Amino acid sequence: MDPDKIMDQLSQELTAAMKAMSKAKTVEEKVAYSQVVKNMSESLGVFLGLASDMMALDLDDEEY
Repeated sequence: MDPDKIMDQLSQELTAAMKAMSKAKTVEEKVAYSQVVKNMSESLGVFLGLASDMMALDLDDEEY
């Protein structure tokens, strides 16, 4: 699957989970949504970290 699509979908799901968390009424619901938000944030962070690492590589100067 395309990494850009994965990051876009994670961002959309993260936004939806945050909206749902703001509407949660019980503490248990808020805890559940906060765990979902935490996990999605960490997953998105992995992709952003990999993208940053790839951008740091200067592939144009490598000789084959």
